[in-house]
Amino acid sequence: MKKVIAIALALVMLLGLCACAASGDKKTNDEPAASADAKKTIGILMPTKEQTIWSIQGERLTAAFENAGYATQIEYAEDDSAKQAMQIENMITKGVNALVIVAVDCAALTDACEKAKDAGIYVIAEDRLITNTEAVDYYITFDLTRMGELQGQYIVDTLDLENQDGPFTLEIFSGSQDDTNATFFYEGAMNKLQPYIDNGKLVVKSGQTSYTQTAIQSWDSSKAQSRMDNLLSGYYADEHLDAVLVAADCLALGVISSLETMGYGTSDNPYPIITGQDAELAAVKNIKAGKQSMTAFLDANALCEIIVPIVNDVFAGKEPASTTTYNNGVKDVPASTYDPYLIDKDNVQYLVDVGFYTDAEVNG
Repeated sequence: MKKVIAIALALVMLLGLCACAASGDKKTNDEPAASADAKKTIGILMPTKEQTIWSIQGERLTAAFENAGYATQIEYAEDDSAKQAMQIENMITKGVNALVIVAVDCAALTDACEKAKDAGIYVIAEDRLITNTEAVDYYITFDLTRMGELQGQYIVDTLDLENQDGPFTLEIFSGSQDDTNATFFYEGAMNKLQPYIDNGKLVVKSGQTSYTQTAIQSWDSSKAQSRMDNLLSGYYADEHLDAVLVAADCLALGVISSLETMGYGTSDNPYPIITGQDAELAAVKNIKAGKQSMTAFLDANALCEIIVPIVNDVFAGKEPASTTTYNNGVKDVPASTYDPYLIDKDNVQYLVDVGFYTDAEVNG
């Protein structure tokens, strides 16, 4: 009888151990499922933290993706294209699932992007189109031609070229030739200005009107200042300059410095109309001071409203919708755009209202 009881007890213990083992096996089997449900990771690569537009975009994109349930990694390249390529490769190694890249140099990321594609990573070029590679899946940017049209139309409207005989003097400062966006800005602005150059209401005394003649390499403020020095001394020693089409705020800083050195900024010799883009704080201050006339603002909130649904579609196995395409040299990249927003002295407070700057930054 004791033997029977002992055997029964042994069987109960054995069954208990099996149940524990089964329970342990179930837990182990659940672990891969939990891993499969882990958050997708978005790698965000910005060119620099020194310009407000990129630091704000980095912050807003990070918050938008995390609010949508994604993990994020973000890097700033300090305007070093080699460093940015290395950052992309590091993110590939870390296993990100998608990359959002604002290129330092649009032509310098071919190899890094192709490594990302080989690893099954979805590649989105943001703001600047990465060129000469099939490894770009999507492009998100503001309306590039519209940006130039805003600047050109501002000059047309402010000089009232429809009704005034002129002639008015104009000089042109275009963006860097290694930035694929710069030609679109130029073309958009010239869509508005060229008819008035042709009919003589606008006169470019230097004769420098082509994109290549007016491009400022690397968007360098000091190079813009040097070129403006040469234009003013060579063509405007005895004549007032009425307008300067300037592609971006960073170039406008150099243009304004040159103008001030040459005596502009007084009641007898007022600043010309000066355009820009990016809504850099220095430009906003100059607009309030009457030195720069306008800038075009790129709202990171509008960017986020477009980009998060695109990534959602990608991970859901859907083809993201697009509104246009841009050719990067080897393929037509599907793209979506949003509109830039014109800022002048009458509405600078808008930048505070949307949280781009604090009231103290703009008005302090």
